[in-house]
This record gives sequence, structure tokens and C-alpha cells, in this order.
Amino acid sequence: MSSPETATRSNATVPSAERERVADSTRSLAPRAAALAAASLLGGGVALAGAWTLGAFDEETAQTSSAPSPTVSGSPSIDIAAIYKRNAPGVVQITSSGAQGGQALGSGFVIDKDGRIVTNFHVVDGATEIQVGFSNQDTVSARVVGTDQSTDLALLEVDEDATALTPLAFADSDAVEVGDPVVAIGNPFGLERTATAGIVSALQREVRAPNDYTIDQVIQTDAPINSGNSGGPLIDAAGRVIGVNSQIETANAGGGNVGIGFAVPSNTVKSVVAHLLEDGRVDRPYLGVTLQEIDSEVADELGLPVDAGVLVGSVQDGSAAADAGLEGGDDQRVVAGRSYAVGGDVIVAIAGEEVATVDALRRAILAYEPGDTIEVTVVRADGDRQTVSVTLGRVPES
Repeated sequence: MSSPETATRSNATVPSAERERVADSTRSLAPRAAALAAASLLGGGVALAGAWTLGAFDEETAQTSSAPSPTVSGSPSIDIAAIYKRNAPGVVQITSSGAQGGQALGSGFVIDKDGRIVTNFHVVDGATEIQVGFSNQDTVSARVVGTDQSTDLALLEVDEDATALTPLAFADSDAVEVGDPVVAIGNPFGLERTATAGIVSALQREVRAPNDYTIDQVIQTDAPINSGNSGGPLIDAAGRVIGVNSQIETANAGGGNVGIGFAVPSNTVKSVVAHLLEDGRVDRPYLGVTLQEIDSEVADELGLPVDAGVLVGSVQDGSAAADAGLEGGDDQRVVAGRSYAVGGDVIVAIAGEEVATVDALRRAILAYEPGDTIEVTVVRADGDRQTVSVTLGRVPES
């Protein structure tokens, strides 16, 4: 549950069910192959760096949807047929082949007339050859523009006539609400361009990325998502993409859909795509500590010299925090069944702004770039309050 920006460790409860990436990874790629891909994934928590926007892919520049918006009063409505008619041609099937002969099947969707396609990183991870199948049965080779393991996203590009491409529009995922109707389109078990429908079940979920960092602000849905749906769009009632379907919760290893799926939010996708188009990668600031939130009750039980703040559990060798002299705990104490590393620093402010939670600290760090120097205020184990300068590093790949 470490965070790319700060390598934080929250105390979020991990569900007992097993979370799976939903690419279909097989040897033969039989159309109805049901094997689930990769290792199970468990929850954690991280945000995306920066507040980039991507005008080229905003809803205003894409084709207008013929689907209605949710009704203002009463229960929301959704025209699934209209949404499917508009968007299905822009959803593709992705087949990736690795150096060892293995293959993976997933989904993706076109985002512009230049042939760029969004999918999940884990769909194309380790691929030496990538084939993209369109609704007109054309299959073309694709190249990787860039990938971001920390959000499990990848950007591909194909050489295809613009008239054959149907870009999907992005919505503002910050405007999504629990209960909003949604449609998922993808290739579950190789069944091309399958539509399923449901609602937004929850917001602000956290899932683990392929590099063991975590993704936050994730959208939870009960729209059925299965193996092979990875990289496909989650679409709102107006026919716009609000997320990229990436993981499902399963009751047991190898299990199928149980009504809990997870999509990386569209605002995260737009930001990542902007970085990948510019640099081919996403750089995030890195502090290099594990963190735990404390409140006044926990602080009192632990005998800490503060009422609130973020406890530094450990400091990674060679990190920005280590270079600045931040100190982690050297003793373990248990309060209400939770273990805390005590004897180290408690971070109470970033750049003069108080931080009392891991999320607040993470957001403060994300306002900066790797190489920036920030002021971090800590309370030492002896109660001494100090402000130290920290030159932020760059998030390592794993």
C-alpha cells in the first residue's frame, strides 16, 4: 500500500476477497478462454501527479453523443442502445504476444483521429507484438507510445485511416456521483464489443497498480466486468468515458464477476495521456517514507508530543527524506489492534500548510515536480519542532 509520490502506508482495511486484473492472459487465445490474468491485487492508495488537462480529447472536440443525459428528477435513465451504437465502433480488441510465446487479450478504445488508443498497462506488459482489432474486422499492428505502471495505463498508436476511427469522448470524472448509470463495453473472454450496464457503486476506491504502487479516486461499478474487459471504457449516460475498466473483485482465485469492478477515472487518464504524449512517461515527486495517520487519541496512547499529524514509520535509504535527515520510528507499539512505528518524526506541515492526514500530505507533495525543494515541518521524538528543506526525488519504477 505504498504511494508513488510519498511511498506512504495507509491503514486502509484490505478486503478479504481477491482482486484481479481483468485482462485475459492465455497461451492459445481461444475466443471463449476463461483464464484470468496475472496475480491477485489488493487495495492501497495513491493519487496522480499534477492537474494536467488534455483539450484535444475533451468531450467538446469529440463526436457528439446521441444518448440522453440522466433525468434531473426521478430515477436516472440511460439509452444503452444509443450509447452502444455511438461508442462500440471505437472500442477495440487488443491481442499482445510476449517473447516467451504467451498471449494476453484485452480491450481498449480510440481517443483521437491520429490513431491513439488507451488501454491498461497490464494488457501490453512485456509484449513484443500488439495487434488491434476494429469493429470492421480489420486487424492492425500497434506500437506503444508510452506506459505508466503506477496508474496501470498505456497509450498505443496505430496507422489507420482517420475515416475508420471513432474517437470516444472523455467526461469529467470529478462530476461522477454514486448511482449514476453506466455502460461498459469490452471483450470479455474474447466476445467482441460486449455491452453491460449498471451504476456507479462507489467513489474514491483504491486499487494496487502492477508495480505495487496504488491508484486512488477509482470508480467502483456493478456493471458486469470480466476477464478480457481490461482497458475498455466505462461510459456515462451521455455517452462519455468516465473511466478505464481495470480490475474486479472476486470471491476466490480464478473467480468471475461478482458485481464489483473498478475503473481508473477519466481525469487520471487524461492527465497520464498528456504526459505520455509529451515525454513517453510520467514523472512523479517522491519523498521516500512510509506514513501513518494519528489522531489525538492515538497520539496520547503513544505518548507523542503532538495531537495530530502524519507519523513517519520508515525512511528509504538514499531517498529525498533520508538526504534531508527525516527519521523513522525505531520501536513498535500497538494501539487498538494497530501497530505503529514510534520514535521517529511526525510531519505536521508542508510548505507552511498544516497536514493531518496521509491524503493531505500526498496532495501537498503532488503540487510539486521531481527536483523541487520544499519545506517540511516535523516534530521530533523529543518534541522539538523543526522545518527542513527536502529536494524531492523521482518515483522509482517499483
